Amino acid sequence: MKLAFSILFSLIALAASAQKKQIKSKEEWKQLFNGKDLSGWDIKIRGHELNENFGNTFRVEDGKMVVSYDQYDDFKFKYGHIFYKQPFSYYRVAVEYRFVGEQPKGGEGWAQRNSGIMVHGQPAATMGKDQDFPISIEVQLLGGLDKGERTTCNLCTPGTHVVYEGKLDTRHCINSTSKTYNGDQWVRAEVLVLGDSLIRHFINGEQVLEYQKPQIGGGVVSGFDPQFKTDGKLLAEGSISLQSESHPVEFRKVELLDLKGCMDPKATNFKSYYVKADNTLCTYGKNKKK
Repeated sequence: MKLAFSILFSLIALAASAQKKQIKSKEEWKQLFNGKDLSGWDIKIRGHELNENFGNTFRVEDGKMVVSYDQYDDFKFKYGHIFYKQPFSYYRVAVEYRFVGEQPKGGEGWAQRNSGIMVHGQPAATMGKDQDFPISIEVQLLGGLDKGERTTCNLCTPGTHVVYEGKLDTRHCINSTSKTYNGDQWVRAEVLVLGDSLIRHFINGEQVLEYQKPQIGGGVVSGFDPQFKTDGKLLAEGSISLQSESHPVEFRKVELLDLKGCMDPKATNFKSYYVKADNTLCTYGKNKKK
């Protein structure tokens, strides 16, 4: 009888353990933008030193991160980026954005209703004073012009290349399959980034583009320090930044789901949605790493 109970309890324990492993963890999205200030971010504007926020280009208004040019007399190619200070490698990043207002004097035609999410980028501190864009993968955000089609969540490649449809593609931009979003409506763009293997773009939950093996290469970037441009090097991690390209844009949400972490089901901080293990982060019992 004791043996039977022992076997029964063992089976129950195994079943409970298996059930625990199968439980889907609640996704813990991190808010990169707190809705109050720009803490946690670095600013780099062409022609200016790191964190010199020329013209108060990047600011917070009514709980939104705003990119504005109301203090510019002329844009003068002052391309800017606001970088989240922490790099990431395996993650999903999402922004909710909309274009507002008009370009300042000097904004180029192609930059009308144009912004972007830069992923796998170089750190802000490594950019040259007169560098225009970080070496990175750009998820291009475009607003409709109230005439014709204009897709968003496209791919552009400042100083980079990707493998697209099975072969190295050296075009600067590749269009997505998204629909056109005219006016000042809010749009949610999301990017799945899996190290140096795979990147997917989504608009309002619909996948619109996919490519592989992001890597350094090509041109369409100027003013960089050559030591940070090793052509052919795969990009496995990097910075995340948002653009200022001369058209006012607002971001009401910038959030990230880290996909790298503890993948030991016995740990207290195990997450079923992780895809890349870093078990040095595991905690057991009373926050003890093992």
